[in-house]
Amino acid sequence: MVKITALMVLKCSPDGSDPVILSNASDLGSFGFFQRPSVKEFIVFVGRTVAKRTPPGQRQSVQHEEYKVHSFNRNGLCALGFMDDHYPVRSAFSLLNQVLDEYENSFGDSWKTVQADNAQQWPYLSEALTKFQDPAEADKLLRIQRELDETKIILHKTIDSVLERGVKLDSLVEKSSDLSAASQKFVVISVTDVLQAGEENQSMLHDIVNAS
Repeated sequence: MVKITALMVLKCSPDGSDPVILSNASDLGSFGFFQRPSVKEFIVFVGRTVAKRTPPGQRQSVQHEEYKVHSFNRNGLCALGFMDDHYPVRSAFSLLNQVLDEYENSFGDSWKTVQADNAQQWPYLSEALTKFQDPAEADKLLRIQRELDETKIILHKTIDSVLERGVKLDSLVEKSSDLSAASQKFVVISVTDVLQAGEENQSMLHDIVNAS
């Protein structure tokens, strides 16, 4: 089944500092109770990592096994979507383009002065997360946003491939302030387990969380 797990909007600075989260919406209903805190932290960690490495004006998709993180940086305002591999790439970017349009319509340039992550909910993002679970809804946007047809989308086959030369995901996991000790262990199990673990894994994950 086609699935959007999360949508994010971030402020990316040209000085290379960590992006600031402006809005974040996720649907973790398919994950077990004990998985959700670690999955949520992992989404924030990966989102910040990919956004930081998406240059202004660039659209890129980072493949990780059966999932993709799509990122679009428009002059420092960056939208990300966490989708499964069956969600059409062009549809994903038409959605991200729409998210950026709506954010600027709602908040103007106020995001440029934001210095810290914003925990306040933006209703539109939650609504979009639900509405655009159906790619057909995003396809309607695609027919309007014809410029996407002429825009090159860079595809990275792994998360490591989007990182700087010599930098590995494992080392970023160890240094990240977005991940608790439990979530670092959780990530080490494998990203596939984080995104695909079913009911059979919940007792194992419960033990990991309680052991930290």
